[in-house]
Amino acid sequence: MTTDNAVSAGIVGTGVYLPERILTNSDLEKIVDTNDEWIRTRTGISERRIANEDTATSDMASEAARMALKNAGVEPKDIDLILVATVTPDMSFPATACLVQERLGAGKPPALDISAGCSGFVYGLGIASQFIKTGMYKNVLVVGAETLSRIINWKDRGTCVLFGDAAGAAVLQPVEKGYGILSVELGADGSGGDLLKLDIGGSRNPVTVENCQNEGRFIYMAGSNVMKFAVKIMAEAALTALNKAGLDKKDVDWLIPHQANIRIIEAAARRLDLPMDKVFINVHKYGNTSAASIPVALHEALTEGRIKKGDHVVLVGFGAGLTWGASVIRWAV
Repeated sequence: MTTDNAVSAGIVGTGVYLPERILTNSDLEKIVDTNDEWIRTRTGISERRIANEDTATSDMASEAARMALKNAGVEPKDIDLILVATVTPDMSFPATACLVQERLGAGKPPALDISAGCSGFVYGLGIASQFIKTGMYKNVLVVGAETLSRIINWKDRGTCVLFGDAAGAAVLQPVEKGYGILSVELGADGSGGDLLKLDIGGSRNPVTVENCQNEGRFIYMAGSNVMKFAVKIMAEAALTALNKAGLDKKDVDWLIPHQANIRIIEAAARRLDLPMDKVFINVHKYGNTSAASIPVALHEALTEGRIKKGDHVVLVGFGAGLTWGASVIRWAV
């Protein structure tokens, strides 16, 4: 299949995995100096999910993938490529995507991880769509999965209230002309790399007995700087993607943003002149689940019947790197 007749790639099935354990703001009051009102007014978060100690990122990713494959009517053996977006892989190597491949019984398709922070799922869509458009692959599985609870400092109220664990997945296939992914806008600014990071565990600062005891083993985030960046880039990336697709703000039926903070989401909506009833929000239930955030929100919007065939859906996120990504999709199924 060539780009002349494949035309576009679209999402034909989604799935999620959400850990059973719910950690509420009231629960956090017992372990850190915070309270429910402080968290809700500043973030919009009321609760988040926390994975069991014996659950790893690949476990959640595999469950979300199984649901997405079932909803797409695709057998694991028919997967041509597996992409897993995560900053909390099971281990440095092999790739979590390879572990997911084995758990699914998917045969031997290529499998790789994407490390683009919270933008990872949109990066994955961009990569997947190109393979489909060229005719190289027909069925591509894209997963965003995180167990952020493993790298959280539960004594730091500035970060521990924000994050949760989850996985979301999507299956992409060629779709009819005029539908599917109309555009993708991706970007990165490495000069902001120190604003959101996990310092210990790589070749710069390998694990030692000494540094395993310091705070570099936890997520570090310069909150106010990241928020300023996020408010600006979310709207800019969405507008650029719309322009690439030949569309305008008024053409947007649904905005599915990265669920990091309600104030960031509201600011992005204002810059896009979008009423909040066109913005899907579930940050109150799950907090920031990084690469899982957008696919989980997309799945919920679909299962609630919000998105219809022909709707213009904008996915947009930002993350560590610093990275950003937006995609405009004309829903095909």
